[in-house]
Amino acid sequence: MTALADSLTFRHGPDWQNRIALAPLTNMQSNDDGTLHDDEYRWLTRRAEGGFGMVMTCAAHVSQAGMAFPGQLGICDDAQLPGLTRLADGLRAAGAVSSVQLQHGGRRANAQISGRPVVAPWDDPSKGATALTTGEVEQVVHDFVDAAVRAERAGFDGVEVHGAHGYLIAQFLDTRSNHRTDRYGGSTRNRFRIVHEIVDGIRAAVSPNFQLGLRLSPERYGIVLDEARALAFEVLDRGNLDYLDLSLWDAFKEPYDEAHHGRRLIDFFTDLPRGNTRVGVAGKITDAPGARECLERGADFVLIGTAAILHHDFARSIVADPTYRALQQPVPADHLVGESVGPAFLDYLSTNWDDFVA
Repeated sequence: MTALADSLTFRHGPDWQNRIALAPLTNMQSNDDGTLHDDEYRWLTRRAEGGFGMVMTCAAHVSQAGMAFPGQLGICDDAQLPGLTRLADGLRAAGAVSSVQLQHGGRRANAQISGRPVVAPWDDPSKGATALTTGEVEQVVHDFVDAAVRAERAGFDGVEVHGAHGYLIAQFLDTRSNHRTDRYGGSTRNRFRIVHEIVDGIRAAVSPNFQLGLRLSPERYGIVLDEARALAFEVLDRGNLDYLDLSLWDAFKEPYDEAHHGRRLIDFFTDLPRGNTRVGVAGKITDAPGARECLERGADFVLIGTAAILHHDFARSIVADPTYRALQQPVPADHLVGESVGPAFLDYLSTNWDDFVA
């Protein structure tokens, strides 16, 4: 049986010391220009010190137009390199493999903070979004590739492409609304195209020892489970990814679609042939038994969100204690401050989640 403490190898890049990764978490702790803030540095390096095998940043915008929330880390300008380099160095010194999550907000971007028009795969007056031209979609692909190259220059061990949660790449996958008539819309092949172009472009542009992951949402946001499974099969089969990160919201639940009830959502993906590509899962994994169960059901690793906010050393704790469980929510603000949650992150948790901060 695979154990949480077992190291994990990849096609490219360094081994992880264990099967536990920090999930990419919105925290609003960076500066307004996307440069690194001390609070963001402390938050992430503390998790590296806490035993996480891989530590990933929050979603970092790959272009100014893609900025989705205040205090978002950026990776679209060389002016952001000094902070990114400091962070990569700090995570390595603390013992973790490092990754930047690359993101574009699309119709979920915020023009008030980005200063740029909102763009999307289709015109969306409700969001003030206009449809990208074919040439502009090609530029988005270049932006993701350029951001990955910038991450490698900064000294990170890898990047993850954010194709989940209704942001721009996931919008292209939306079967309800992406009816573009160019090569990026309509058919399943066309809607999947941007994912493959970004992944293939990054792999061609970075060195052989640079890790590359992809995050997908298997359902919701206009994504059909059967199509998500088909896309997962394709990216696993092509061999350019080092890992696929599945954001399940709840790693122990059945699919939303009643037609697929009777089987857990995780099981629709862990049975796919994967070669040397690893598969990780995220969603309500808050104790050691739950993390082990995900591995037992075929995942190669787990990504931890809530429990990592509550405990900087959650990874070390579940390796050491097979019964370890995170604190129940809500928790006092002082506890989170002691876990290196900065003021902006604390305010975000307080105002956006009614069960997090007591």
